[in-house]
Parts: sequence; C-alpha cells; structure tokens
Amino acid sequence: MRIEQTLLVRLGGISLAAAGLCLVWLQAQPPKLPLEIQKVTDHLWVIMNAASGNVAVMPTDEGVLLVDDKFEQDGPEILAKVKTVSDKPIKYILNTHQHGDHTGGNAFMLKNTPAEIVIHKNARANMVAGKQPGLPQITFADEAQVFVGGREVSAHHLGRGHTNGDAVILFPSERVLHTGDLFVNGSAPFIDYSAKGSIVEWDKTLDRVLQLDFDIVIPGHGPVTKKADLAKWRASIAELRSRAKTACAGGAADAGKRLNLSGLGMDDSLGFMGRSMPGMCAELAN
Repeated sequence: MRIEQTLLVRLGGISLAAAGLCLVWLQAQPPKLPLEIQKVTDHLWVIMNAASGNVAVMPTDEGVLLVDDKFEQDGPEILAKVKTVSDKPIKYILNTHQHGDHTGGNAFMLKNTPAEIVIHKNARANMVAGKQPGLPQITFADEAQVFVGGREVSAHHLGRGHTNGDAVILFPSERVLHTGDLFVNGSAPFIDYSAKGSIVEWDKTLDRVLQLDFDIVIPGHGPVTKKADLAKWRASIAELRSRAKTACAGGAADAGKRLNLSGLGMDDSLGFMGRSMPGMCAELAN
C-alpha cells in the first residue's frame, strides 16, 4: 500500500448551481435540513439527514475521526454535533468518494479544524476535474490505515461501482463498515459514468467488500443496517444489471421507460436511473 502526500489546494468562491433533484446527492446544495446524531456502538456515532451523505464519527482521547462531511452548509452543525460526544478536535476525515454531498464540507473543515483529509487517488482526481473545493491532502491506491487514540480505521478501494474512486471504511474494533454510496439503503443507485462508474463491476466490487469482517453497515444514505442487508443489495445490483440489459436491448433512447425496479427496494424518486441509463446501455452493449 502506498500513501501519497499531495499538495493541499484550497479553491474558494466556487458556486455550484442547482440542476434538478437528481443533483441533491451529488454537487448542488439542497435546502438545508437539520442533522441528527445517532449512536451506532459505544465508540461510534453517525450524523444523518435526508439531504446528504451519512457522516461517521469516532471520538478518541487523541481526537475525532470523521467519514465524509456532507455539504459546506452543514459544516457548523456537524461541529456542533461532534461536540455533543467529544471535546477533542477533528484530526482526520476519510472521504468515501468525490461527490459534493460527501466532500462538500471539506473546505469548511480545512479552514476551521486541524483535520487531515484522506481520499482514494481517483476520487481526488475527479474532484480536480470537477473544480471542487476542499481537496484532500492525502491519497491512497488500494488501502490505507489511520491510527488515532489507539484505534485503527482502514480505507479500502475494492473496485468500481458508483464511481472509479469508491472507498469503504472499516472500523475493526466496532465491527462496523461505512460503505459510501456503494450501498444506499432504500434508494436507487446512481452509476456516475462521468467518474467511470460501472454497473458491470459493481456487484463484483461488493463481493470483495463482503469478505471484510464486520456486522453493522453505515450506508452512504439511509438507515444504519446489518451485513445481511448489504448482501441483499449486492443481489439487487446484479438483478438490476440483468433488467437494464433487457431494457437496453429495445434501444437506449427509451430504455428507462422499460426498466422495471419492482421488488428491488430501490426508490427512484430522485431520478438516478434516468441519469444512469445511457451509460448503462453503452457499457452493457460491450
């Protein structure tokens, strides 16, 4: 495993224009919703709302480690929620991928905390390409470990799916895994082909994720759940690929109208399948 120290670049003053509901979980900041903090184990919490990615919080005697940091507008309230479980500073933030509902708070955290931010090298490259603020200082290729307060946290890149830079974050002492958007509990997935995501590889990536040792799952979005539900999601992704291939066989232009999501537990009210369909049809044609 190789850790690459990268140059910190702070990009200020970049505004992201809203481009419809499908961007709620990507870049544009939606109307702010209040945050809730929920205990996961004796040493791990999660900060949640319906508008952006789940934030894991691990307090230790040496400082606090976060996984993801929502949108910039959520930064002050994240700090307030962290203070309800720890009086220590935030030392590390591990980003699961580049989308703004998971990294949008980076710039705020870099200004207001001593945190070092870690991300997969592809995800950082995607942030650079998207001119996103709050670039992480540290990247990794396959795996990285962070040790704080006598606890280990490990980040694993196990393949493509949602993007080409997805990382899952394992808390071995808590037997908890944060999946980022490789698993969204209750929602339809988004395959970001602009970031080289893959419906063909997604379930194979999850096969490798399921080989890790954990019991509890913090998904990228939605309620905290169990490993068995991640296994069900893996099966649903494989079934989605099969149904998408059938829908695409009738032509890519209106394939979304033929795609049947019934029984998959994937609410597509945000329209992610419509955005993913052209890329899926192109990938499945190969």
